[in-house]
Amino acid sequence: MKRLLTCTVLLIALATQTLADQITLKNGDRVTGKIVKTDGGKLVITTELLGDVSVDLGAISNITTDQPLYVTLEDGRTVSGTLTASADKVELRPANANVVAVDRSAIRVIRSEAEHVAYQDSLEPGLLEGWSGGADVGFSLTSGSSETMNLAIGLAGTRETRNDKTTIYASSIYSRDGSSGDSETTANTIRGGVRYDRDINRKFFAYGFTDLEHNGLQDLTLRFVLGGGLGYHAIRNERTQLDLLGGLDWNREYFRGDFNDRSSMEAQLGQTLSHRFSSRVSLKEQLFFFPNLTDGGTYRINFDAALVTDISRRIAWQLTLSDRYLSDPPPGLEKNDLLLTTGLKIKLGKMK
Repeated sequence: MKRLLTCTVLLIALATQTLADQITLKNGDRVTGKIVKTDGGKLVITTELLGDVSVDLGAISNITTDQPLYVTLEDGRTVSGTLTASADKVELRPANANVVAVDRSAIRVIRSEAEHVAYQDSLEPGLLEGWSGGADVGFSLTSGSSETMNLAIGLAGTRETRNDKTTIYASSIYSRDGSSGDSETTANTIRGGVRYDRDINRKFFAYGFTDLEHNGLQDLTLRFVLGGGLGYHAIRNERTQLDLLGGLDWNREYFRGDFNDRSSMEAQLGQTLSHRFSSRVSLKEQLFFFPNLTDGGTYRINFDAALVTDISRRIAWQLTLSDRYLSDPPPGLEKNDLLLTTGLKIKLGKMK
């Protein structure tokens, strides 16, 4: 009786292991669990003892699964089935269809059923659904030998579906320095805007945008910009997205003082970059050049960059650099306005 019971337990244990997904590394090590997804050149597998484990795809020699996975191929097809991979070949076995054999290099994304359902839901969210982003704040105050105060606040949100993307942002930076006895404003800037992208095909998209800006140090009461154009997805994967953009806009500027207000047509050339160095560190950067078509020879340059390091799932540390260059400011004002801020960022929206 004891021998029968022991055999039964062993068979159950062996069956449990057999039913698990398994990856074999090039060094001979094996990891058993449940494959979740590929993410930025890594395969994520959930194990019983270690939880989620990320493994470089280049370090994997073999993969076998007992659960159906959803595999998106380079030609845009998504195939669901159990997966077997060895060397440079992959075989997918759908439940009621023939085996699909492809090169490993043809696979763009792998997702489990739960990840696939979540991804599909994210493609067509309601107007108030699918938003992600964060709010950041930085504050410093000194008293005694120096009298300074600095406050930086920002808000950014993104809603991305299968065919379009909406981005909104707002930021405010205010700083005063009273070290010399007279209180002097050293920064007073408010910026905000919205951009909407709509894919034409896999590589090209159309976009429209509006920007608002107030800059006290440049005597700029308000800059209102409305424009749009065409963009190109130069790089687009889960880890890196690089877009190149070009278009036209109308720029209306209101400066303090008499006869300083002006309107102009501008061209727009630029790029936006989003890159994740690791699961905790990411960079967002954009550079735009605005040559003036109404007043030839004058131009604007906008540059923004933010380096974010995650402290927890909801809180991160953010370092932000922002530069605004105006080739023809009103007389007596500086052309360049450079700001560097740092502080905490609180992530908003549904966590992935």
